[in-house]
Amino acid sequence: MTDERSIEHGRRAGFATLQRGGLNFDSFPMRLFTKGNRRHWNPADIDFTQDARDVAEMTELERWWTCSLAAQFMAGEESVTQDLQPFVAAMAAEGRLADEMYLTQFVFEEARHTEAFRRWFDAVGLTDDLHSYVESNHHYMEIFTEQLPNSLHALAADPSPLTQIRASVTYNHIVEGTLALTGYFAWAKVCSSRGILPGMQQVIKLIGDDERRHMAWGTFTCRRHVAADDHLWDAVDQRMQELLVPAMGVVTHLYEQFEGQDPPFAMDVNELAEYAMDKVGRRLGAIESARGADLRVIDVDTTPEQLEERFHSEDQAGLPVVLT
Repeated sequence: MTDERSIEHGRRAGFATLQRGGLNFDSFPMRLFTKGNRRHWNPADIDFTQDARDVAEMTELERWWTCSLAAQFMAGEESVTQDLQPFVAAMAAEGRLADEMYLTQFVFEEARHTEAFRRWFDAVGLTDDLHSYVESNHHYMEIFTEQLPNSLHALAADPSPLTQIRASVTYNHIVEGTLALTGYFAWAKVCSSRGILPGMQQVIKLIGDDERRHMAWGTFTCRRHVAADDHLWDAVDQRMQELLVPAMGVVTHLYEQFEGQDPPFAMDVNELAEYAMDKVGRRLGAIESARGADLRVIDVDTTPEQLEERFHSEDQAGLPVVLT
């Protein structure tokens, strides 16, 4: 704030956009908001005709694996669409209009991802109840029906930095940064194994672009709290340790179904686990590097965005056939 007029929810005495200097378009959340405005896409424009043919030609095990992965993504996107609203309110309570603006875009994008996966299922002819693809994975159910909603909705009663840290680690660094990012990598392996599912390839490319901004915001949010209070670094690490076991359980569950036989699409569970842990470690490093930093620097520091773009470049180099 540049003057004494509060814009905090319930204490509004002025307006951020009317202050001297208005909005700081160089602040990190405004950078993400502006970037997102340039990258709109419509799920209804994606052609899934070839995907329907590809799914029909799969073996039973290949179809089960593909649909299980897609169902987990779709249910996950629905969950995060519903559960993000308390974080928007927490930013309003803190008087952080730029973050609040970005999170409204964030919610819209999660809803768009939900639509994209539902359109894919409809296009490939899978319109019956799909709960069996997720309910057998108790780790998945723990995260999406307990840990995610509980940590996010705790913000309604307590929007403190500690609660924000726990919510952000759960949402951004476990659900998005660990599960979703590893899922994108798995989709890339599936699609590149035999040049299939061009519609899904397009969906994952577009969603990945949105999610890189989401994950960057989560890293930024943890960084600014850790910079303000060094003790909060322990909260970041603790919450991550609490959730890594069930998160890895979500990843490995798909492979437990194929004990004694090769999994479809030559998938390697160890490769996916190593991929997930590498990204977790590097994001944690980016958060830890904010300890003792100047908050004014953190607010405009693009390190989280650069890190996500580096991950993307590495994936593109490793999987040149996919997501081009």
